[in-house]
Amino acid sequence: MRNELTNYKDLLGGIKARVRQGQTKVFQTANAEMLATYWDIGKMIHERQQQEGWGKGVIPRLAVDLKNELSDAKGFSERNILRMLTFYKEYQSLTIWQLPVAKLENEANLIPPLAVSELKTEETPISPKALAKLQMIDEQLFNKLSWSHHSLLIQKIKDLSIRIWYMQQIIQNGWSYDTLIVQIKSKVHERQGTFINNFDHTLPVDHSAWAKHLFKDPYIFDFTTLATEYTERELELNLVKHVEKFLVELGAGFAFVGRQYKLVVSDRDFYLDLLFYHLKMRCFVVIELKKGEFIPEFAGKMNFYCSAVDAQLKHETDKPTIGLILCQGKDKLFAEYTLRDIHKPIGISEYELTRILPDNLKGSLPSVEEIEENLNDLGV
Repeated sequence: MRNELTNYKDLLGGIKARVRQGQTKVFQTANAEMLATYWDIGKMIHERQQQEGWGKGVIPRLAVDLKNELSDAKGFSERNILRMLTFYKEYQSLTIWQLPVAKLENEANLIPPLAVSELKTEETPISPKALAKLQMIDEQLFNKLSWSHHSLLIQKIKDLSIRIWYMQQIIQNGWSYDTLIVQIKSKVHERQGTFINNFDHTLPVDHSAWAKHLFKDPYIFDFTTLATEYTERELELNLVKHVEKFLVELGAGFAFVGRQYKLVVSDRDFYLDLLFYHLKMRCFVVIELKKGEFIPEFAGKMNFYCSAVDAQLKHETDKPTIGLILCQGKDKLFAEYTLRDIHKPIGISEYELTRILPDNLKGSLPSVEEIEENLNDLGV
């Protein structure tokens, strides 16, 4: 009887997996066709505007007539038709619409992410290697993004190479539309992979490349609710309290193992601030939270923690444990010297509880004294 029940559960699980697979393929097919349709519509409008000399005035007329002629079709508002036109103009040189959906496999998730250093900047043009990688990402990822994701990226990110970096992050991290808004506002592309680390001489080449992409500098913890003066323990508790938002800021693949995780070494108790396991990297990640500036003692302690986790928790198939020290500030050269002869893979990043206001806004905001004076004038 038990074998029959087990066999039935296996059958049920297999059917459910196949249905989900089919649903995913149907969605991918439908989404790719919708994007191709919108691109074609944008192309037709653009070409007619060029031929006939029409301006933007044709868009409102099209919106009204399409609503009347295709009453059952959605998505043809004036605003959305303008987006279709922009969509075509942005990507008119791409030829990915002819790719069969069968090619849009999960291979994209296996492509090492573009490093921030490979992205185009005003000073340094994008490298041929990065261009080749971008073309590959175009073909494998473009049709997997929703129309709303594409529209937001076109509106907010003007640099194509950075935009495609965000496309990759959306797929790899499963960012929703709302999460993408938050990540763009926090300029995550400028923070990814910019931290100080010793991975080049403590990890294999492939593992080092992934690990360097994994972490940011600084981390933005603006979801926390702390007073001006706080302890490391209070920050730790607050991050765990908002663990879902904390995991979003850390990035995809992090699984929370524990807070104040206990390790016993030679009959002495030690407690790790935060312990995670990264599912893609297949390694433990120890995070230590520090108030104030980075000092060398932090790295020595982290080196010890990583050794202890490797000895007591790491499975033989796991990669080496990585340590991340989060502090309020650091001297770059000072931190680099500290990690030079450390043998365990360790990174050093800063964290911010709220983003600092731009200088051009600081002068326009009233001081505490001015607010109090105004309240006194009002008799409050």
